[in-house]
Amino acid sequence: MIRRYWLIGSLVVALPVLGALKPRVVQTNAAGDNVHIIDPATNKVVGVIEGLTVPHGTVLAPDGSRIYITEEPTRTMDVVEARTLKIIKKVPLSGRPNNLAVTKDGKKVYVGIAQQPGAVDVIDTVTLTRVKSVPVQGAIHNVYVTPDSKYAVSGSVATGVITAIDTSTDTVAWSWKESSGIRPMIFTTNPDGSTKEMIYQLSNFHGFVVADFATQKEIRRVEQPDVPGREREIDGIQGAPAHGLIITKDGKTLWTTSKYYDYVAAYSLPDYKLVKVVDVGSHPEWLTIPPDGKSLYVGCAGTDSTDVIDLATMKNIKRIPVGAVPKRNTSGMIETN
Repeated sequence: MIRRYWLIGSLVVALPVLGALKPRVVQTNAAGDNVHIIDPATNKVVGVIEGLTVPHGTVLAPDGSRIYITEEPTRTMDVVEARTLKIIKKVPLSGRPNNLAVTKDGKKVYVGIAQQPGAVDVIDTVTLTRVKSVPVQGAIHNVYVTPDSKYAVSGSVATGVITAIDTSTDTVAWSWKESSGIRPMIFTTNPDGSTKEMIYQLSNFHGFVVADFATQKEIRRVEQPDVPGREREIDGIQGAPAHGLIITKDGKTLWTTSKYYDYVAAYSLPDYKLVKVVDVGSHPEWLTIPPDGKSLYVGCAGTDSTDVIDLATMKNIKRIPVGAVPKRNTSGMIETN
């Protein structure tokens, strides 16, 4: 049973909510005013969230009741009721937002503030208010919650600083400066569920970096392959030749994007050996895998599409038209009518 939490007077009350949970892919359109909802069972658009201006990042409430979206011009985190796809609240932030992340229990959302001096805003999802802004070193492009939900980890393109925030206290646990700007990031785990490695992409590097999370020591850099006979596409890549990471549900494969050559590439884990390169639409920006783990969805900003990769065959099986300049996406189980 789905439960939604309401603040009644000074009490927080959990009430049951009726609604079916279904898998969905949520695709934001960075140059548009809407967000598209895709059914991974049919690979068709089944809904559109309207009334947005420059939507940036998106994340789902773990119980499937809400979709959270950052809206840059309004400097808000928009709260969308998943069942109706209607905006029910715009939560004011401390500055212009980029990406965001939610804790495993759904109680807090962390929003990266993409302007100097840099901050990560903390949103209480019961009261839907900003309860804290954690100062960090530099404007934040992306923020992630580790798989064990113990840390919110942010990255700055401007300063190249990675910052880990302790989610129990919402204070900075550590920070680490890299050689260039921090782009997308993802994590591997130890057998006990704690965070083992952080994998991240850097400005002006066609590949990704692997670092030990506990010691903040770089382990390796993996440069993605050039494509013989094909020229690099350099127009409009915004200093990010590789900009998107995801790990398959079984933990055996890392997928990454190439904006130089318009492909996604699969690397085996834990040895980081190249397995496959698959062509997609131009300027692939972001990756997500729905709960069934069967397909990879790629936001392709240059073709206004979300491309679908069948993970069993590693083939591009579908190009879904969406909005203008689709970039960030996510997926999971959400309430539907």
